[in-house]
Amino acid sequence: MPRSVHVARLYPDSGQAGKLDGQGHAARGLWNLLHEWHTTCREHRRPMLAVAEVDRQMREARKNLPEGFEWLSVLPAQAGQQVLKQYQTAWKRCYSGLARPPRFKSRRRARLAVDVPQARGLNVARVSRRWGVLSVPGAGRVRFRWTRPLPGVSRGVPGRLTGARLVREAHGWHVVFRLETPDVQPEPHGGPPVGVDRGVTRTLALSDGTFRDLPVLLSAGEARRLLRLERKAARQRRARPRGAPTSNRLTRTYDQIARVRARTKRRRDDWAHKVTTGISREFGLVVIEDLRVGTMTRSARGTVETPGRKVRQKAGLNRSVLNAAWGRVGAHLAYKTARVGGVLVRVPAPYTSQRCHVCGVVDRVSRPDQATFLCTSCGWSGNADTNASLNIRAAGLSSMDVEISGLPGTVKRQPPGKAA
Repeated sequence: MPRSVHVARLYPDSGQAGKLDGQGHAARGLWNLLHEWHTTCREHRRPMLAVAEVDRQMREARKNLPEGFEWLSVLPAQAGQQVLKQYQTAWKRCYSGLARPPRFKSRRRARLAVDVPQARGLNVARVSRRWGVLSVPGAGRVRFRWTRPLPGVSRGVPGRLTGARLVREAHGWHVVFRLETPDVQPEPHGGPPVGVDRGVTRTLALSDGTFRDLPVLLSAGEARRLLRLERKAARQRRARPRGAPTSNRLTRTYDQIARVRARTKRRRDDWAHKVTTGISREFGLVVIEDLRVGTMTRSARGTVETPGRKVRQKAGLNRSVLNAAWGRVGAHLAYKTARVGGVLVRVPAPYTSQRCHVCGVVDRVSRPDQATFLCTSCGWSGNADTNASLNIRAAGLSSMDVEISGLPGTVKRQPPGKAA
């Protein structure tokens, strides 16, 4: 059965929030204990114990807690087992080249999380049109915001809940429900094809000539408040002696900055979900560039021996690319097109912005500025992002051997030695 998640905002009272924070810090402390043990074994070349043996030792420790480790009793037993599984998974991902090695989790900057692996202990129920409640081990019944029907809870919704994970963000606690739904094959989408060009000036340019631009995420007052808080944090850092621990006032300022930036993130995610839902419902074939956003936004700082060039300019470009949510848009389109019976095709990115979609000639001189495309061969002129989206659509259709009237029949070969 296909698996998915649903995120909802939790609204615990002050007592419940304190208990959730205690469990989150206990899970963080257990992670750090496992990391210290694992690192010590590697440094001294000692044989590492199996997961079952570590789990047995954890259960024995919970029965007879040594002095100074009473905080382990705050964390439910199943949540502690999940910390062990997640730590082992983190090393497996590291060994397979998918992630960096696990690290120590600091008390101030760590993202607290508590896992509830079994759904039968949640006892999820809907109490009104906008509110639901669930049971959290050690905290009792906690309210959450009801925004969609849940399988196994709402009547007539197929599927089931398999568990949940409680996560504390900058603006409060959230619950991430793990869902399993029946694998239903949708009918093929009969909509037209479209090419989508992701950019910075125009966030999304479609081959039908329309644009989907990211709105301003912060109002003028919110932007002024963020700037004021950042300057305040800079003054507090300068006043702190070198090597001294972070003061409570500076930590409070950091938390205020994090809440403003979390608001920006929520609005960006909301826009990305809405625009990708609209595109997947309107078009049957969606073609995008196969972009490696992580590689594209890598720092140009370099090393002491070989310092980078134009580091500040590259850093500004990286911020603009990450703010446009290119990777998130591609990830949303991947599963939303499949959900409605559409198809998502990824095509190589080189030369899509320099090729004329009419004659197929590639020439970087055809881009006199960022927004305009003026072909040096056939003379076609228009928006550069729209021209790129038309090239992306043509590449996607040719890769699928689909012929649509009105598209150029051939595209000239890319000249060697030129960069996009």
